[in-house]
Amino acid sequence: MSRFSELKAVDPSVLDSVAQQPGAAKPDPVLTATGITRRFGGLIAVEVEHLEVQRGLITALIGPNGAGKTTFFNLITGFDLPDDGTWTFEGREMGTLPPHKVARQGMVRTFQLTKALSKITVMDNMKLGAPNQSGENFFRALVHPLWRQQEDEIEERAIALLDRFKLSHMSDEFAGTLSGGQRKLLEMARALMTDPKLIMLDEPMAGVNPALTQSLLGHVKSLRDEGRTVIFVEHDMDVVRDISDWVVVMAEGMIIAEGPHSAIGENQAVVDAYLGTHHDSALTFDDETTAKMAAEAAAGADSAEGTDT
Repeated sequence: MSRFSELKAVDPSVLDSVAQQPGAAKPDPVLTATGITRRFGGLIAVEVEHLEVQRGLITALIGPNGAGKTTFFNLITGFDLPDDGTWTFEGREMGTLPPHKVARQGMVRTFQLTKALSKITVMDNMKLGAPNQSGENFFRALVHPLWRQQEDEIEERAIALLDRFKLSHMSDEFAGTLSGGQRKLLEMARALMTDPKLIMLDEPMAGVNPALTQSLLGHVKSLRDEGRTVIFVEHDMDVVRDISDWVVVMAEGMIIAEGPHSAIGENQAVVDAYLGTHHDSALTFDDETTAKMAAEAAAGADSAEGTDT
């Protein structure tokens, strides 16, 4: 049974009346971020003015490489600290919480490069994901009867999730023996051991062979069916069209567009961000020559003006 008994499926049509613009207000946001900025020296990696994520639906976070998507994930989940800004999850300020406490609140993430512990078994990886284990206390750990029942319950839940993700036959194998796609499945299954309200997936399909892609897509959709909120980073627009209810586009650290996937491809700001503002007007040889001559003429004029003075 979920520790979040209020989880319920949400009809995607609740977003039909939402304005298709950056920072648009949502009917029931589970996550709200305002003024989030992260600088690395002189580079501004993230500069999100405002973002709301609708509860119970799947939101895709897309953008060209270097747009700041993973950095934004790191900031929201406590793996990095912003220079400015605030964000709330379920109305609670989250800015000072480290990652493990963020997870306890019901918000977990996966990574583009999976973090499975390769030298322990798949089952032990799963067990590590369960929160609030009595046996983790040093003194309680010395008295097995105090935590044996909870351990049995954790193992039962792990078995059920491994079966759901078609990994039960690998439960006693070292995680390092899994394929890239199986590791993605394991990381998603382990994240569910915390029974999250919000799960953030960083490129869940990256490096996954086509045979497992459809399986992963089905699992992401099932999270929404259970009433969980999903935010995922993805570059494959076929995947975005298949599973997303709402799309948020980042470029140069900023949110430049929001809307359903059917509208995002027609947004000029999105097209420019991916292809460049002059993508539809090729520069001819004559244009290049004219531009070069104009630049040389301007430089000559500046030089002559300097001589006159």
